[in-house]
Parts: sequence; structure tokens; C-alpha cells
Amino acid sequence: MKKVIATVLAIMLTISLVPLHAAAVGKGASYNGNETIKNERLTSYEDLVKQLERADNRSDNVNVEVIGQSVKGRNLHLVKFGNNPENPTILFLTQQHGNEALITEAALHVIKNLSGNSRQVQELADEVNVFFVPRLNPDGAEGDVNFDTSDHVLGGLATVNNANNVNLNRDHIDRLEPETAALHNNVLQRYNIDYLVDFHHQSAQYAVDDRYVSGAMLYPTNSEVDEDVIEMSKQLGAVMYDAVDARGFGNIAKYVGGDALTISRNGLAYEYGRESTRIKIRKI
Repeated sequence: MKKVIATVLAIMLTISLVPLHAAAVGKGASYNGNETIKNERLTSYEDLVKQLERADNRSDNVNVEVIGQSVKGRNLHLVKFGNNPENPTILFLTQQHGNEALITEAALHVIKNLSGNSRQVQELADEVNVFFVPRLNPDGAEGDVNFDTSDHVLGGLATVNNANNVNLNRDHIDRLEPETAALHNNVLQRYNIDYLVDFHHQSAQYAVDDRYVSGAMLYPTNSEVDEDVIEMSKQLGAVMYDAVDARGFGNIAKYVGGDALTISRNGLAYEYGRESTRIKIRKI
């Protein structure tokens, strides 16, 4: 079953890594404050809503729910492909940090494909439930925040933090922000999630053995997480690595991360006892 789940993950990763793999020569994008930066090629909140509505209307296998609202009142969505309680369920979480958009683009592409009626899609629906929370931080993604961004890179076109200037990936214990509260109350506590995969960006210039890293992953590292959960998370990571590596895209590595329970990779594994991994992809 993990191979089925890894197949879905591999599709997401290869979609997001293909353009990065092609551009991996050199130092990546640079910015000195004089360039004009535009984000029209990225999916806006309005377009994201339209794409999710189309997928929902197109397929009986896809159901889209509103699980809450952001600080600024934007809807937060849960996309469910399959909902058979007898099947394992994997949850993909994207864009806790509003300026990390690439994996949401990949998730939307996968959601579109899963709303089709191919034989492969039907076979997946029979075996696994695939859930997405695409863009948990829509306010940050739009740069629509309640704090001064004049000193931010790109002038706050998009921000790491939410509209209240809170890092959502440090709010998984207190859950004081509406976005993290919605995720826990209306997804994690409502559904039996077996596997949790949280996506982020990493530096465009992160390299191992003189090769740029296209993506890096890490399992829970907090000592309070059950040892069996940590071990199973490592195994899940190995399966995912093999699935992506077999497709020949990019250079996947392990990264060094913190062990705080406020981080989703640790806190969700600790609280819910589920396999969890965090994946970072190389930003442009």
C-alpha cells in the first residue's frame, strides 16, 4: 500500500521538480532590489477556488470541503479523493508558508488528474484516499497581511507568516491562528489520517556533493514521538525516495531540521501517532 501512496507522491514531486531540475545549473535566481518581480504565473486565490470547484464538479471521486477561514476571511479547503474508511488515507499539506507556492501548483495539477476517469485513477480510488489541504496560508500567499512588509524581500509580494505575522508551522501546539485551528479541528481530528506529508521550499543553492538538491525530506525528530512512529516514518520516506529516484528527476537528500513539537512534522506525529514526513523542494 505504501507503494500506491508513493506513486501519488512521486507524481507530485516530479511535476514540481521538472522545471527545477532543468534550471539547476548556476546559482539560481538572484534579486538585488532593482528588478520587477511578478507572480501572475502562479495560481491566485480566486483561480485556486475555481480549479477546486471544477474538480469537484467533474468527478464523483473528488469532494471539496471548506474547513474554515483565514484571518482575512479566505476559505480554507480540504480536497478529498476517495473517502472509503476501509482504505488508508494520506494527507498532503501545502503552503503553510505563504511564499512557498510551487508545491501547491503541483498539487493542483494532481487534483485535476485525479478528477479524471482513467483506469489508473479508478484503481487508485479503489485502494487509497488522497487528501489535500492546498495553501493553508492564503493571506500570506496573496501578501494580504496586517503588518509592514516594506523591508521584506520582494516587498511582501508573498509572506512566510499569516496575516497576523505568525508562522503557522510553529502553531501546532497552541493553535491560536484560525488556519491551524481549522486544520486540526476539521481535518486531523475528524478523519483517520494514516500518513502526513508537509511540503515546503528550500534554498535554491542547497547542494550535497557538489550537486544541487532538488528536494530534501526528514522524519519526526522529537524524542517524545513514539519510536514506532519514527521508524515507520523513516520507512515511508525510503519508499518515497525510491519512487521519485526511479523516475530520474532531481537529487533527493535528507535535511537537518528542528525537533520542536510546534513544527507539524513532529507535533502531528506526536499527537496523532501517525507517520509523518516533511519534504522541501528547491525554490526558483
